[in-house]
Amino acid sequence: MDPNQQVVENYANPRTCFFHVLFKAASLAFYILSTLFIANFVIIFVVTVLLAALDFWVVKNVSGRILVGLRWWNEINDLGESVWKFECLDQESLARMNKKDSWLFWWTLYLTAILWILLGIFSLIRLQADYLLVVGVCLTLSIANIVGFTKCKKDAKKQLQQFASQTIATRFSSTLQSAFSVV
Repeated sequence: MDPNQQVVENYANPRTCFFHVLFKAASLAFYILSTLFIANFVIIFVVTVLLAALDFWVVKNVSGRILVGLRWWNEINDLGESVWKFECLDQESLARMNKKDSWLFWWTLYLTAILWILLGIFSLIRLQADYLLVVGVCLTLSIANIVGFTKCKKDAKKQLQQFASQTIATRFSSTLQSAFSVV
């Protein structure tokens, strides 16, 4: 093997990547094509929102865990306040996550929201408030995943920093203790 030749990393979870992209593409494609070929707004609304909801669920509960090692949810506590909950893999497992899987996850997450925004602008220009409703629901689901996973990623980084600080402090104190116990 040539030492200058780079090793191409494949997707570690191709099936998960496929389904991560499938429902995003299906909801967008159905919405775009159905507005051209189907006259019944109710069918367009129901099928598009159903596909977007499937995408939301797959991203939140399956591909988020497998592709980037993150999971989030929101609970209402006893005081009626909204509380965000986050889960992430341990730091060693996160460090071993496949870069291609992670890249696909984040780019498709943001790209889908951008495409829904563009479709919303087209609906505004064409003065189609009913289609704007479909886009609004789909965009809301996309943005909910973006916000949830972004907060989760920040929380994971904060946990990593705390772990690193704690490890350094523990090693420093044990080094000091051993240095003074020798004397």
